[in-house]
Amino acid sequence: MRTNTICLLLTGACILASCKRDQDDVTNTVNKAGSVETAVTIQHADSTHDVLLTTHKIWVNFQEYKTVIHADTIPALGTVSTTAENADGDKKTVDIKKDYEIFITVK
Repeated sequence: MRTNTICLLLTGACILASCKRDQDDVTNTVNKAGSVETAVTIQHADSTHDVLLTTHKIWVNFQEYKTVIHADTIPALGTVSTTAENADGDKKTVDIKKDYEIFITVK
């Protein structure tokens, strides 16, 4: 029984160690030999609307084959009050537009 418990604990420790979030998939360059480069941005259109802009650049043999751009109008999130400071150190309360958080899932 004791051997089984030790084996289970060691197995659990190995699994937890393998779950460590490495940054191996983070890159600063795009493989232009063959890849899809995607950029997602949100632009404030007016007080009630934002624009979700998705841009895909398709790279084939080190040349940009095609750029596909999707623009979708989405509801604005409103404003939030915050303290702003200028270069002289003067502080002032201002209202700024709230920004969406962007989460991307790749399968």
